[in-house]
Amino acid sequence: MRHPDSRLLCRPASRPASRAVRLAILAIGLFLIGCGVWQIGNVAIIQAKAWLAPILVERAWERALAGEEGAALKPWPWADTMPALKLTFPSRGETVLALEGATARAMAFGPVLEDSGETPVLFGHRDSHFRFLKDLEAGEAMTVQYRDGHREAYQIAAIAVRHKDSITIPKGRQGDYFALVTCYPFDAAEAGGPLRYVLLAKRAPAL
Repeated sequence: MRHPDSRLLCRPASRPASRAVRLAILAIGLFLIGCGVWQIGNVAIIQAKAWLAPILVERAWERALAGEEGAALKPWPWADTMPALKLTFPSRGETVLALEGATARAMAFGPVLEDSGETPVLFGHRDSHFRFLKDLEAGEAMTVQYRDGHREAYQIAAIAVRHKDSITIPKGRQGDYFALVTCYPFDAAEAGGPLRYVLLAKRAPAL
């Protein structure tokens, strides 16, 4: 006669997880925790840069107006750019510091200046530093201040939407015109489309 508990006696005993399995589970857990911390850290760094960079650029601009030159004008020691000029739009209460070097890295911190021809061109992101361009109208005033403190008065002369490969900038004496360019449309879901929003400013009588 089989003992009532014979089935329990015949059931194979469960084996505790081996040390290797436990270590593998622990390693996976630590890896996942590390990934989470890394992602949170990246977000924090991006937000810190977005908050701190404008302050450092503004301080570099103040040093420029005080007469400092060279590496002293870098917003941070490893920066590959420095403030080039300041734009002011009195009717909108908008002020923007433009940076040297028309590179994507520099444009993350502000509009960038391309000054290789007769007409300086500023490029900026439509969803940040140049977001207010959509509100500007022809005839509005714009002031350009250079690092030596000199100011020039401009007036918005024309606004147009152009394909990126067919933008034409009028030529004249150095500084007669100033162009501001950003992506278009302003509410596009993705950046980098083929259209550009172009504002052309013409020099007005000196201040």
